[in-house]
Amino acid sequence: MAYIPEIDEDACSLHAQCESIAPEVFRVEAVAVVIGSGPDELIMKAAEACPSTAIRVTDSTTGEQVYP
Repeated sequence: MAYIPEIDEDACSLHAQCESIAPEVFRVEAVAVVIGSGPDELIMKAAEACPSTAIRVTDSTTGEQVYP
Protein backbone atom coordinates (compact mmCIF):
# COMPACT_ATOMS: atom_id res chain seq x y z
CA MET A 1 0.00 0.00 0.00
CA ALA A 2 1.19 3.53 -0.71
CA TYR A 3 -0.54 6.68 0.40
CA ILE A 4 -0.87 9.73 -1.81
CA PRO A 5 -1.29 13.06 -0.01
CA GLU A 6 -3.18 15.94 -1.62
CA ILE A 7 -3.58 19.47 -0.29
CA ASP A 8 -6.91 21.29 -0.22
CA GLU A 9 -5.47 24.73 -0.97
CA ASP A 10 -8.66 26.49 0.13
CA ALA A 11 -8.48 24.82 3.54
CA CYS A 12 -4.74 25.29 4.15
CA SER A 13 -4.12 27.87 6.88
CA LEU A 14 -0.30 27.74 6.76
CA HIS A 15 0.17 26.15 10.19
CA ALA A 16 3.14 24.19 8.72
CA GLN A 17 2.63 21.14 10.94
CA CYS A 18 2.93 18.95 7.84
CA GLU A 19 6.31 20.39 6.91
CA SER A 20 7.56 20.05 10.49
CA ILE A 21 6.59 16.37 10.58
CA ALA A 22 7.44 15.37 7.01
CA PRO A 23 9.74 17.93 5.31
CA GLU A 24 10.57 15.42 2.58
CA VAL A 25 6.87 15.28 1.64
CA PHE A 26 5.51 18.79 2.29
CA ARG A 27 6.67 22.38 1.95
CA VAL A 28 4.74 25.45 3.01
CA GLU A 29 4.91 28.31 0.53
CA ALA A 30 1.83 30.41 -0.30
CA VAL A 31 0.01 27.21 0.77
CA ALA A 32 1.27 23.75 1.64
CA VAL A 33 2.45 21.74 -1.36
CA VAL A 34 3.41 18.10 -1.83
CA ILE A 35 7.06 17.95 -2.91
CA GLY A 36 7.84 14.26 -2.55
CA SER A 37 6.86 10.99 -0.97
CA GLY A 38 7.52 9.20 2.26
CA PRO A 39 6.40 6.31 4.42
CA ASP A 40 2.65 5.87 4.77
CA GLU A 41 2.88 6.29 8.56
CA LEU A 42 4.62 9.65 8.18
CA ILE A 43 2.10 10.91 5.61
CA MET A 44 -0.78 9.90 7.89
CA LYS A 45 0.87 11.49 10.93
CA ALA A 46 1.28 14.79 9.05
CA ALA A 47 -2.32 14.68 7.80
CA GLU A 48 -3.68 14.00 11.28
CA ALA A 49 -1.61 16.87 12.70
CA CYS A 50 -3.05 19.44 10.28
CA PRO A 51 -5.37 21.71 12.32
CA SER A 52 -7.24 22.69 9.13
CA THR A 53 -7.73 19.11 7.90
CA ALA A 54 -6.30 20.33 4.59
CA ILE A 55 -4.51 17.09 3.73
CA ARG A 56 -6.48 14.34 2.01
CA VAL A 57 -4.81 10.92 1.88
CA THR A 58 -5.68 8.35 -0.78
CA ASP A 59 -4.58 4.72 -1.06
CA SER A 60 -2.79 4.43 -4.41
CA THR A 61 -3.79 0.78 -4.81
CA THR A 62 -7.53 1.09 -4.24
CA GLY A 63 -8.09 4.78 -4.94
CA GLU A 64 -9.96 4.92 -1.63
CA GLN A 65 -9.70 8.04 0.50
CA VAL A 66 -8.30 6.97 3.86
CA TYR A 67 -8.12 10.39 5.55
CA PRO A 68 -10.02 12.43 6.59
